[in-house]
Amino acid sequence: MSKKDKEEQKDLALIICMYVGLFLIIGLCINVALADEMTFKFKSPSFSGVNTSQHYLTIENQEHSREKTLVDELKALADEQERDEQNTTIARFIRNLESRVYAKLSSQLVESLFGETASKSGSIELEGNTIEYEADDEFVILKVTDPLGKKTTITFPLNSFTF
Repeated sequence: MSKKDKEEQKDLALIICMYVGLFLIIGLCINVALADEMTFKFKSPSFSGVNTSQHYLTIENQEHSREKTLVDELKALADEQERDEQNTTIARFIRNLESRVYAKLSSQLVESLFGETASKSGSIELEGNTIEYEADDEFVILKVTDPLGKKTTITFPLNSFTF
């Protein structure tokens, strides 16, 4: 055998070994690459019907929570605007003035009931409400009538005001 023939046999043996190794690798990998039938399934429960009620419940809960969040945000915004309106300088001034006027009216009513020149009866009208009072030796009776005609009667015993 010539040198050339020996080299060709070596090359042929090398090629055969490479093919055998390739077939062994493919043979080992073929067990891992087992195929299955391809089937199509809808992912959305609305189409497939699987877990449909749970899907609808989730959608309902999301819609409800979004609506509630919007309502809460609108209410918070309205409350904030109302607070801002009530905290203006003019609004505080009006509340303070109104409080002082009511205190003065109250003191005048007390003076006319219990003062040196006390009257036995009288009435005043305040923001559509009528306040009537009557006094005798034992009781002071206040009758408050609102604009709708609803009456509230308050009776104070005079003897309980002694100190």
